[in-house]
Amino acid sequence: MAAKVYKAILVILSLITPVLSYGQHPEISNSYYLNKPFVHPGMAQSRLDLEYMKQNVNTGKQPWKNAFDNLLKNTSLQFKPQPFTHISVGPYGANSTGGREFSTSATEAYNHALVWYITGDKAYANKAIEILNAWAPVIWNFDDNNAKLNVGLSGHYFLNAAEILKNSDSGWKKEDITSFTRMILTVFYPTIKDFFTEANGNWDASIINTMLCIGVFTDTHEIFNRAVERFYFGPGNSGITKYIYPSGQIQETTRDWGHVQLGIGEFAKAFQVAWTQGLDFYSVAENRLALGYEYTSKYMLGESVLVYGVISTRERDKFRDIYESVYQHYHEFRGIEMPYTARVIERTRPGSAEVLLTSLMAPDKTRSIKSTFTLMPSKIAVKAGATDSPTATPPSGSLIIMPGESIQQALDKNPDSTKWIILAKGVHKLTSALIIHSGTTLSGQGSETILTLNPEINGITIRNFSKDLHDVTIRDMLIEGATKTEISSDPNNDRRIRSYMSAPSREGINLSADHDNQMHNIKLEHLTVQNFTKNGILVAGVSQVAVISCDVSDNGSCVVPGYGFHHNLHLTHIKDCTVRDNRLDTSPWGSGLDLSFSSNCLVINNEVARNKLAGIRCTESEKIQVLGNLAEGNDEDGIQFDALMDGSSNIEVRGNTMRNNGKSGLFIGKVSGSKVSDNVSIDNRIIN
Repeated sequence: MAAKVYKAILVILSLITPVLSYGQHPEISNSYYLNKPFVHPGMAQSRLDLEYMKQNVNTGKQPWKNAFDNLLKNTSLQFKPQPFTHISVGPYGANSTGGREFSTSATEAYNHALVWYITGDKAYANKAIEILNAWAPVIWNFDDNNAKLNVGLSGHYFLNAAEILKNSDSGWKKEDITSFTRMILTVFYPTIKDFFTEANGNWDASIINTMLCIGVFTDTHEIFNRAVERFYFGPGNSGITKYIYPSGQIQETTRDWGHVQLGIGEFAKAFQVAWTQGLDFYSVAENRLALGYEYTSKYMLGESVLVYGVISTRERDKFRDIYESVYQHYHEFRGIEMPYTARVIERTRPGSAEVLLTSLMAPDKTRSIKSTFTLMPSKIAVKAGATDSPTATPPSGSLIIMPGESIQQALDKNPDSTKWIILAKGVHKLTSALIIHSGTTLSGQGSETILTLNPEINGITIRNFSKDLHDVTIRDMLIEGATKTEISSDPNNDRRIRSYMSAPSREGINLSADHDNQMHNIKLEHLTVQNFTKNGILVAGVSQVAVISCDVSDNGSCVVPGYGFHHNLHLTHIKDCTVRDNRLDTSPWGSGLDLSFSSNCLVINNEVARNKLAGIRCTESEKIQVLGNLAEGNDEDGIQFDALMDGSSNIEVRGNTMRNNGKSGLFIGKVSGSKVSDNVSIDNRIIN
C-alpha cells in the first residue's frame, strides 16, 4: 500500500514539477519490515529464552544464580503502586508529578513478573498484576518536557511484564488485559507515536524500543514497523547511523557518558525485541552497535579514542549495566571480538540482576551466525579537519599574528608574497569579513587556532578581495560560525538553535567570481569549518580547486532565504576540482556536498553522513567522478544526480558505500554517459 501511495504521489508531482520526469525513484523497500505473525512471548525474551533463564536459575548455575539473588533483593511483595492520572516531569526530573511513581511501578512490575516466571510463586504474579491493574484505569496523559521520555524509558518495562503475564498461567483476567491494552493504545502510544526529532538521540532510541514492544503486545504491525523504519532512517539524531558514527563515536560523546550509555543501552533493548521477532538489527551498518559499544568501553576504561568535537569526561567512571546483551550476541553468537566490552562486564556483572537474566539468550543453532568479522572503525576521512598541530611547515620569515592583532593589515601588506601569514593558537575575533588577496597562504597552528566573527557580526568570515583571485591556500585552523566559541555540554542545543529563522546569518568561506574560470588555484586543507547557518564553504567560478582533508560539518541551516540553499560544501561553476578525504556531515538543512554547473571534478574518499538533504548532490555538470565515498544516514539520497534542465553527462560512480539513507543509496536522474560499478547500496529506504 505504501509503495502504491508513493507512486501515486510521484505521478501527481510529475505533472506539476517537470524535473521529476528526468528520473523517478523506484518503489519504497519493505524488506526491513516485519511481515509475519508476531512471536509470543516476544520482547526481551522468547519462550525459549525464558525457559533457559528459568532452568539455569533453578539449577543454581552461575552467573544466573547471583543475578537472581540480586533480583530478589530488588523485588518486594510489600510494594504498593501509586498511580497518577496526570504525569508531568520537567527536564532532568524537575518539578515531577507522578514521574518517579510511574518509573518505579514499571520496574517493579517487570521484576515481579520475572520472579513469577522463574519460581512459579503466584504471589509475585499477583503483585505484578496488581501494579498493572492499578495504573491502567487511572492514567490519562503525560505532559511537560519529559513526557515522551517517560514513556520511552519506562513503558517497555510495563510491556515486558504484561507480555510475560499474558503468555503464562499468571491468572491475569481478560478484562484487565483489555484495560491495560487500552492504556497502551490510548495513552502510551499517542504520547510517543511521532518520536522527538528535536532531542538528543537517546530519546528516540528509548521510544523505538517501547514502540516495538507496543506493536508486539497489541499484535499491531503498523506500530511495530513504524519503529523499525525510525531505527533505519530516523531524521535528526534518531536512527542507528545518526546516533552512532562510522568511527564508533556516539552523538552524545561530547555531552557526558551517562547519556551515551543511556542511548546505546536503549538501542540494545530494541535490538533484543527485533531479534526475538526475527529481525536482525545487530548486523546493520556493519555491526554498528558493537562498534559503538567498543568505542564507549575503550574510552571509559581510560584509553583515548578518535573524536570530532571536544570529548566529555563527565561520568567517565560510572558504568551502567547495559553491556551484557550486546556482548552476548556479538561475541557468543557471532564470534566477533569485543575485548573492551568484555572488560567492562567484569565490573558490571557482580551487581547485575534483571539485565543479566534477560540478556543471556538461549542457544539456538537454527540462527547461529558465526563470523570472522572484525570490528573496524571507518578509515574514510579519519584525519579530516584541523589537527592538534599544523600539517605543513611554513617557509622561513613567515608572519605570525597573535590573537588581538590585525590579520587584515597583514593580508593587505603581503599579497603575492612567498611568506605565509600564520595565526597563532588562540581565538582570533573579527569585526568584519577577512578579505583575502591573491598569492596568499593563510595558516593556523592546528585546531587551537580559532577564527570567528564577533558575536554581534553577521555575514561572511573569509571572502575574496578581487574577482580574479588566484593562488590562495587556507589551512590548519578552526573556523567557527557559532556566536560563542565555548563548547556546550549538550551537542543538541546549537543544532536546535540553528534551525530557526532568527539564527544569525553567517557564512564560513565564500570565494565567488562573476563568471566561469575567473578565479583559479584555490586550495583548502585541514580546515574545520562548523556551525554556520549559511554555507560552510562556498566556491564559485574557479578553476583548479582542491578541498582536502577538511571537516566541514553542521553548516547550512534555515535562515533567509530558507532551507536547501546552504550546505556544508557548496561548489558551483567549478572546473578541475578535487574533493578528497573530507568529512561533510550533519548539515541541518542542506547537503554534505552540493556540486553544480561544474566540470572535471573528482570526489573521492569522503564521509558524507547525516545531512538533511543528500550526502552528495550533483546537477548540470560533466566529467564527474564520485569514487570510494561513504554516504550514510542522509535524509534524502546518499549520492544524487538530479537535473534542473539538461542534467549531467559523463559521470563515473564507483566503489562507494551507501546505506541507511532516507531515499535511495544512489539516484541517477537525467544523465548521459554514466559508468556505475562496484558500489555497495544497502538498507536504504528506496530500492536502487
